[in-house]
Amino acid sequence: MTATGTYTPRPGAAPLPRMIAAQVALETRMLLRNGEQLLLTVVIPTLLLVLFSTVDVVDTGAGEAVDFLTPGILALAVMSTAFTGQAIATGFERRYGVLKRLATSPLPRWGLMTAKTASVLVTEALQVILLTAVAFALGWSPHGNPLAVLLLLVLGTAAFSGLGLLMAGTLKAEATLAAANLVFLLLLVGGGVIVPLEKFPQGAQDVLGLLPISALSDGLRDVLQHGAGTPWGDLGILAVWAVAGLAAAGAFFRWE
Repeated sequence: MTATGTYTPRPGAAPLPRMIAAQVALETRMLLRNGEQLLLTVVIPTLLLVLFSTVDVVDTGAGEAVDFLTPGILALAVMSTAFTGQAIATGFERRYGVLKRLATSPLPRWGLMTAKTASVLVTEALQVILLTAVAFALGWSPHGNPLAVLLLLVLGTAAFSGLGLLMAGTLKAEATLAAANLVFLLLLVGGGVIVPLEKFPQGAQDVLGLLPISALSDGLRDVLQHGAGTPWGDLGILAVWAVAGLAAAGAFFRWE
């Protein structure tokens, strides 16, 4: 402001942290306003938890069904947000030219991806709070170290986020929509979320156990249901998927 009381323009980009924070808020609002995404990320996991905890449909072994199901449903919530929801949303943003236009803004491309990842983490935090409240209402009795749970969720988010961005950045939007939903359904059935991996043949167990959803479900179940220590094996699998997925997304993602 000058001495005469007029305002002096100050052209230039806002500080980078402020730009990323603004993009995080925008991405989160867009996600929470999308009815289809809310169905996928909130409604379906909650309904599955309530249904299979109260109705004896699947043999979950000894103990309360909710104790087995809750860790798997938490893993499903991470996958639905970080992989399926992010892949579909980003794929259509790419198709409609949104990403191309954002790439010309002062916000760098890595800042945009950082904002998308942070938005995923915010949404997952809301999911975890909701699902935990529902699980406690159903009689859930968790055990284990919360830090191990947090580490599993963060690595699982990184793994699924990389795979979702890779799919969104290489396939057409319609193909991403179909593929992401198909993968969601397949991993829901074969990833140890609701049906224990022990129900599958031994050969299938060895393969399914290497999937990120299986590692996340199994790790969360070891900690929260059985009170085990840090599940290094499952964390290692998630770390490999995270590094490979994010590296591939960075290398092959097409902005147009």
